[in-house]
Amino acid sequence: MNIRSKIDAYLGYVLAIIMGVMVLNVLWQVFTRFVMGAPSSFTDELARYLMIWIGVLGAAYISGRRMHVAIDLLPMRLNKEKQVKLKIFVNCIIILFCFAALVVGGLRLVYITSILDQRSPALQIPLSVVYAIIPISGALIIYYKLSDIYLKQF
Repeated sequence: MNIRSKIDAYLGYVLAIIMGVMVLNVLWQVFTRFVMGAPSSFTDELARYLMIWIGVLGAAYISGRRMHVAIDLLPMRLNKEKQVKLKIFVNCIIILFCFAALVVGGLRLVYITSILDQRSPALQIPLSVVYAIIPISGALIIYYKLSDIYLKQF
């Protein structure tokens, strides 16, 4: 099993665990709100942060599995050689975007929230921990796209 397959498997497990925790969290919220009459104070906030992690980390997972939505109108009209060149170009654009927006921007967000010691209202966890998934996901997407270019796995 190569490194990419191990990362895919690990990400799949992490996403499944996060989704399971989120389902239990929302069920607890519904139970405390409608059965006990007093909603839990942390569940709404935890669900929000878990949704951020699922969305951002899920984007990296889908990118690695090459299951993302794509418009293939232009590539279908090109010959194989030009299709490969186009896919390399598109992957390079994705790498640049992920580096600039997710890695650099995400690290700046994590740094600023860490310096300001911002904490979530109910859970009192540092927001830098919540936002740390952004540069991590960006780095994973960059790894996947570089791997695609290097191995020409389109």
